Amino acid sequence: MISHPDSRPTRWAALAALVTSSLLLSACTSSDSAGSTSDNGPAKSGGTLTFAVGSDVGCVDPQQVGSNDTIYSLRQIVDSLTDQDPKTGRIVPWLAKSWDVSSDTTTFTFHLRSGVTFSDGTPLTAQVVKDNFDAVPKLGALGTLAQGYLSGVDSTTAVDPLTVRVKFQQPNAQFLQATSTHSLGIESSASAKQSPQEKCSKGVVGSGPFTLESYVQNQAITLTKRSKYAWGSSLWTKQGEAYLDKLVFKVVPESGVRTGSLQSGQVDAISSVGKADEAALTGGQVNLQRRANPGAVFNLGLNNSRPLLKDVKVRQALLFAIDRQQIVDTVFPTGTRPATSILAYTTPDYADQGSDLAFDTAKAKSLLESAGWKVGSDGIRSKNGTKLSLIVRWFANSATNQPALELIQQQLKAVGVDVVLKETQTAQFATMLQSGDFDASWGNLTRADPDILRSQYSTELANLYRLPAGPLDSALTQQAATADVAKRKELVGQAQQLIVQNAYVIPVVELQTQLGVAKKVHNLTFDASSRIQLHDTWIG
Repeated sequence: MISHPDSRPTRWAALAALVTSSLLLSACTSSDSAGSTSDNGPAKSGGTLTFAVGSDVGCVDPQQVGSNDTIYSLRQIVDSLTDQDPKTGRIVPWLAKSWDVSSDTTTFTFHLRSGVTFSDGTPLTAQVVKDNFDAVPKLGALGTLAQGYLSGVDSTTAVDPLTVRVKFQQPNAQFLQATSTHSLGIESSASAKQSPQEKCSKGVVGSGPFTLESYVQNQAITLTKRSKYAWGSSLWTKQGEAYLDKLVFKVVPESGVRTGSLQSGQVDAISSVGKADEAALTGGQVNLQRRANPGAVFNLGLNNSRPLLKDVKVRQALLFAIDRQQIVDTVFPTGTRPATSILAYTTPDYADQGSDLAFDTAKAKSLLESAGWKVGSDGIRSKNGTKLSLIVRWFANSATNQPALELIQQQLKAVGVDVVLKETQTAQFATMLQSGDFDASWGNLTRADPDILRSQYSTELANLYRLPAGPLDSALTQQAATADVAKRKELVGQAQQLIVQNAYVIPVVELQTQLGVAKKVHNLTFDASSRIQLHDTWIG
């Protein structure tokens, strides 16, 4: 068994390397997000932080949301068994004070902190964790992240009131890091036993530093401070309850309105600051905070079951026709990188596939010609009377989505591909992917572990992009199972290569989260997945 934290430091270091075999790099920030400085004076309790976000997924259950705009708020109401250090990638205690991992990574035993309670007054016990994990397979379409993390689970056992054991049918190296995510945030037993629909509409009871006060769909999520909170992550600076009394997350879809609201002081922070708004927020009473997101980059997720997209030549032509650097330079915030793999460079076991993602219109045209697609009088290619036309679905959870897609639309038209952009309501996007009613979709998925590829692209899981079964499945399954650090890196590299060379999806640009934060707001920090943690945040 491998134990955490101090009894066997050498073996713990090996496990930490397994979970995060490369450093999670932070992009620069002009703010004091790493901690309050002497110029700010002592931290102050009280006050309300108003945060404007661009969208609402229509669900207030942390286990069922994947959009950053909603995760920002809901992350504050649930705690996790572990946390992940954003500077080193190391897994550290939170609700679990320690844990043991079998040498074959099939069995994980967590020793829980005593005295933890949920906001309904019920205590955290091993049975509560079991109730949560047992309910995950029943979450449905919105719970694919959590379901992927627990895929292959054999049993969850309450060994005693404060010891819970999770056993998998096969080795599962990714699971320890998964316990640090919001998707496996621990909810009360009563919440875990509700239907997924009830949890989405009514919210859940967590043990976190804030509680859900109210939710008005497409308008606002309001949280209030949990009094006597005393079991925060070991990464947090402040002991006990949070500084702020209240958090208000307002939904403001227009990026320009969000920017104006921050400039005028109507809100204290805003999400998704794009390049077009950077100048307006520079030099005043606002800091721009940015961090590169690990995980799957922004990409065109192709529906590989569509007749047009079953042909690898067509998929590869799309890949070569996109000028990633132009998209970065035109649309995205300062410091953003073009994709050089399906994984962002900050993701553990990232492997550079940049040479296979080079912009090459001649090659794109040649591939389409060899596949029988001929240019018509309107500049659009056709074959046997069928136009080479794709509908790309997207939703407005980021100010950069539409302008990036409009530029991609122009670039693909230049090689004879017609692209129709179709906005989908944020709350319907997961259902749309589940149904398969799309040619391509635009999005990314953040996680500080390369197993995000298995969650997204294994045909043995949700397989939202309808990939064919093949060698990729083997690489993804084996990387999740091996306890050998070097072997896992090799397998993850193989998976990235297979995804890029077969153009199952089209990587375009890395996500760099950029927030606008008023200078009076201190210690608004990023976690390992470039979401925010507000327990230590204060206004003064």
